[in-house]
Amino acid sequence: MLTNFVAHGIEMKSQLIEEKLLLKKVKPTAMRLLVMEYFVNESTATSLRQLESHFDHSDMSTLYRTLKTFVEHNILHTIDDGSGTIKYAKCIDGCICEPQDLHYHFHCLACKKTICLTEQSIPSVQLPENYSMSDANMVVKGICAECNK
Repeated sequence: MLTNFVAHGIEMKSQLIEEKLLLKKVKPTAMRLLVMEYFVNESTATSLRQLESHFDHSDMSTLYRTLKTFVEHNILHTIDDGSGTIKYAKCIDGCICEPQDLHYHFHCLACKKTICLTEQSIPSVQLPENYSMSDANMVVKGICAECNK
């Protein structure tokens, strides 16, 4: 009985992931569903290399194209945390990756994990006349709670 309940829960989760992709006008291929499921279950930002290690039998270019598609459709956003590697994290619901959706990130100097601090938006910046903002990146660096133990 418990096995049926668990299987039903997994099926519902997969269905929700597929619906989310369709809402964002992304065709839910097998690889996109797997990558999306990975990000739904991941609490920290992930690099392409980390994703490639997780999906060890997948082609790096397929994973890169999937990440690129997800960024273009505001499913994931990129983070330059200063580590020299771009990382990816899931966007919050309703995000259209406009300046008002930008938020802080925290990068742990010990374990190298990066998390989104979505509760705190990056404040708007008054730019000189004829300047336009396309992106802002605010990374707070320090030691995370896990490494502080």
